[in-house]
Amino acid sequence: MNQGIPAPRIAVPDAIDPAAFRSFDPRARVVDLTGETMGTTWRVRAALPQSIGVDQTAWRGIIQSRLDSIVQDMSHWDASSSLSRFNNANAGSVMALSPDMAAVISAGLAIADACDGAFDPALGRVTDIWGLGPNAAGNPPASTAICCAMAAGNWRRLLFDPQRRTLRQPGGLWLDLSGIAKGFAVDALADLLAERGVQHCLVEIGGECTGRGLRPDGDPWWVDVEDPPGTSLPCLRIALHQLAIATSGDYLRGAHSIDPRTGRPAIHATTAITVLHTRCMQADAWATALSVLEPDPARAMALQQGLAVRMVLRDGQEWLSPSLAAMLEGEDAAAA
Repeated sequence: MNQGIPAPRIAVPDAIDPAAFRSFDPRARVVDLTGETMGTTWRVRAALPQSIGVDQTAWRGIIQSRLDSIVQDMSHWDASSSLSRFNNANAGSVMALSPDMAAVISAGLAIADACDGAFDPALGRVTDIWGLGPNAAGNPPASTAICCAMAAGNWRRLLFDPQRRTLRQPGGLWLDLSGIAKGFAVDALADLLAERGVQHCLVEIGGECTGRGLRPDGDPWWVDVEDPPGTSLPCLRIALHQLAIATSGDYLRGAHSIDPRTGRPAIHATTAITVLHTRCMQADAWATALSVLEPDPARAMALQQGLAVRMVLRDGQEWLSPSLAAMLEGEDAAAA
């Protein structure tokens, strides 16, 4: 017995999606597929129904091809990507976007508006001078360089037409979708599997996950929330049933989150933010936004938006939003 280890806290959604039962197959075979994308790794655990073939090489190729198309669209590391072509376009030019990129821009601008710019998909000039892209930076940029980069950016300068799926380059603006594109890719893979008859799966890219349906044994897809080093919090285990999870923090790669409002790394009392959402794209972007806010404004924003959020402070304290606390089985939400 592990008498010194507290039992994990179990968080589950308030209902099971009836559609999960209609497609549930207890004889489905779970396959594990892995690969690389976006500078990290991807993993798919798919419960393949009896009616679908189990050709792992073919499935891996289908998944990798989907990811490669997203990278070709939205990578700021690839000079030939659609994003790079937009960044280098002349002032006043209008670019037709793919459905993928249009979906990401639309969601990114909506979240930027909702959080008053704590998330900004037009921060590319600023992240570039801090060396958070393909161009290395040996020293922190000067204040004048930060001011110039911020003046060239700002999501409010973007003119996006969702009907025509076009985006106007105002001049000198660089997109950086790294705070949302990975979450979009997670959703895209789960959607791809669903289109091919696989309704039950767990998809993960670089630690961000979405769970669809159920495992063949009837359990949900379980994911433990990672704790920053040095904390002694009891394990938080999430039932990812029609849910996605994303975490943003500085405990792995240091202060890499840039506050769009200052153009500088966000360094304050919060070390990790985890967000649960029905879509990983939104979880990803909201985790990015909340991580640059000081703890009190981040809590207020989570409450305002009704987000399921876990915040871990540098002193080891934890805050769970009411939406997340309500998911805990057998726990006093107020105490959480």
